[in-house]
Amino acid sequence: MSTGNLLPAAEYQRRVEAVLFAAVEPLSPADIRTYAGEGDLGAALDALQADYALRGINLVQRGGRWLFQTAPDCAGVLERARDVPRKLGRAALETLAIIAYHEPVTRADVEEIRGVATARGTLDTLMEAGFVRPAGRRETPGRPMQYATTPAFLAHFGLETRRDLPGLAELKAAGLLDPLPEGPPDTVAQDDVSPDTVARGDGHGLDDGGALAPEASSD
Repeated sequence: MSTGNLLPAAEYQRRVEAVLFAAVEPLSPADIRTYAGEGDLGAALDALQADYALRGINLVQRGGRWLFQTAPDCAGVLERARDVPRKLGRAALETLAIIAYHEPVTRADVEEIRGVATARGTLDTLMEAGFVRPAGRRETPGRPMQYATTPAFLAHFGLETRRDLPGLAELKAAGLLDPLPEGPPDTVAQDDVSPDTVARGDGHGLDDGGALAPEASSD
């Protein structure tokens, strides 16, 4: 890349800051360059991240995209002022966890891992919340739709990438995994599905070396 038309570092940093401040969603480096033009983007982002490190808002990277967000220690100040998304129910949370750990997955994958049918509205709720997106169709008979998480999911839960999802040992240490109910999967009631079911899966894992891979079933 030619450096003859690059903007001075200070001016380019101001442009990048303005673009990120005005953005309504996290931006990829390519998105930032579309508006800010050519410059040393890595240096500008590093400088801005350092400048905002101790302020009430921070510049963070989530899933390869950049955004400004409230500093963690100041989040409580805004709780009364911001719109809080509708609380997700147990089925939605379990479905979201399965998608996050095993994406891309189909509705049938989710139902197989949970052991119960997934209501049509569950995936709709997750997509309306901005946590889940369609991720193309699987090239199998029927070409079912696949689902994956979004940068908004990473931002909401304070994750830089899916590799930051807690591992199996961390979940057990935190007391978040319960023993699986006894009996064949098709006899497990919806209310009996435990987070351990979400963690185990069978055949789908983080293909980028993420924190949690499915364990072999002992059944």
